[in-house]
Amino acid sequence: MLPVVVIAGRPNVGKSTLFNRLAGRRSALVADTPGVTRDRKEAEAMLRGREVRLIDTAGLEEAAPETLAGRMRAGAETAVSQADVVLFVVDARAGLTPADRHFGQWLRRQGRKVLLIANKAEGRASESSVLDAYALGLGEPIAVSAEHGDGISYLMSEIADSLPALPESDDAEPEDAVMKIAIVGRPNAGKSTLMNRLLNEDRMITGPEPGLTRDAIAVELSDAEGHRYRVVDTAGLRRRARIEEDLEKMSVGAAIGALKMAEVVILTVDAVEGIHDQDLRIAQLIEREGRACVLALNKWDAVPDRNATRKLIQERLEDSLAQMKGIPVVTISALTGAGVERLLPTVRKTHEVWNTRVPTGELNRWFEHALERHQPPLVSGRRLKLRYITQAKARPPTFVAFGTRAEQMPEDYQRYLVNSLREMFSLPGTPIRLQLRGTKNPFADS
Repeated sequence: MLPVVVIAGRPNVGKSTLFNRLAGRRSALVADTPGVTRDRKEAEAMLRGREVRLIDTAGLEEAAPETLAGRMRAGAETAVSQADVVLFVVDARAGLTPADRHFGQWLRRQGRKVLLIANKAEGRASESSVLDAYALGLGEPIAVSAEHGDGISYLMSEIADSLPALPESDDAEPEDAVMKIAIVGRPNAGKSTLMNRLLNEDRMITGPEPGLTRDAIAVELSDAEGHRYRVVDTAGLRRRARIEEDLEKMSVGAAIGALKMAEVVILTVDAVEGIHDQDLRIAQLIEREGRACVLALNKWDAVPDRNATRKLIQERLEDSLAQMKGIPVVTISALTGAGVERLLPTVRKTHEVWNTRVPTGELNRWFEHALERHQPPLVSGRRLKLRYITQAKARPPTFVAFGTRAEQMPEDYQRYLVNSLREMFSLPGTPIRLQLRGTKNPFADS
C-alpha cells in the first residue's frame, strides 16, 4: 500500500498545477477558471526515491452540504482523512484569506502531517505573503511556483522526509494483472453513479446537473473473486458542434484519451431515453480504436415498458453497429444497484473474447469452408484467388488473408468473412480486423 499525499486548499490556488508538477506529467486539467477540479484525481509519483499516491482534491469552500460546492468539499475532506501527508496550498500572490484561515484551523484538528505550501511565489511581490502564512500555525511555509517549477525539488525532499516508513516486503501484483476499464457515455447517463456503486462509496460527485465530471478520474477496485480493475470515470461526450468552451474541450480530450488507454469500455446509456445518435458515434469510436465494449443500459428501473425498449435497442444496434454484432448488453440501475453485480463478470468475459487467439489449423479449415460456401468475387473479370489466412495478433483479434490480388477484395465479401469468423469462433461484440495481402507475380515485369 503506497503512502498517500493529498493536495488541499481553497479554489484556484494552483493545486492541480502542483499535482501535475509532482506527478511529472499533465494528468489533471488546469484552467484559469476556479473549480475546475470537482472529483479526486489520483496518480502515482516517485518523490526522492519514494513511490507515493498523489491525490488532487476539489477546492475547499464553505457551503451547504447539499450544494455542488458542499459535495465537492465533502470529497476533499474524505481524501484528507486517508492522507499520510497533506499539502495545504495557499496563494502567495493573493495573501491569506478568511477561507485559508478557516480551513487551516480545520486541518490542525485532523491529526495529519501537514506541509504548508505557498504557491505562486515567483518574484519579490509575494515575499511578504509567504511570511504571513506563518499565522496559520502549520509550521514554516514552503515557497514554490508550481507553474515555473521553482522550489519543487526542495518540496519533494520535504514530502519524502515526512512519509511513514514502508514495510520491508512489497507483494503487490504486477501492473499487467490489472484490467483497464473506461466508463464513457453522454452527459447525465449515470457514469459517476455507476462508478460509486462499483466502489460501494460516494467517491464521485453526482447530481441532477449534467456535466459534473470534468476530468478522467481513475480508481482501482477488486471484486469478490480477487480480480483487480483500474476503472476510469470520464466526462460526458457531447456532439462536437455543441462543444464551445475550452474547458469542455479539455474534458472531452481527457475522456477520449482514457478510452484509448482502456482494454474494455463500458458505454453507459440512459435506458429511459434510449440509444441516441451520439451513443452510436461513441460506439463507433470504440470500434475504431479496437477496444472491447460492454453496453450498460442504466436507469432500467425507470423504464415503463422494458420488453418494447429492449426490442427497440436491439434493433437499433443491429442496424447501426453491424461491425460490433453481438455486443453484450447489461441492464442495470446504478442508483439502486439492481443488475450491477452482472456487469464486471460480463466485462471479464468480453475481455477474454477480445484476447482470443485461434489456432492456425482451425482457422484455415474454416477459411476453406467459407470459400467453398461463397466463392470469392470477380474483380475486373478475374476471380480472386485466396490461399490462406493467419491471425496476426489479439486485442482485438486481427487476421491476415493472403492470395492473388487479395487487396482488391470488395467490402461486402470482407464483411461476409468477418461475420463468418465471428460466428464460427464465438467472437461476439468485439472488433475484428481483417487485413489483406496480395502475392506478387514474379513474371509480371518480364
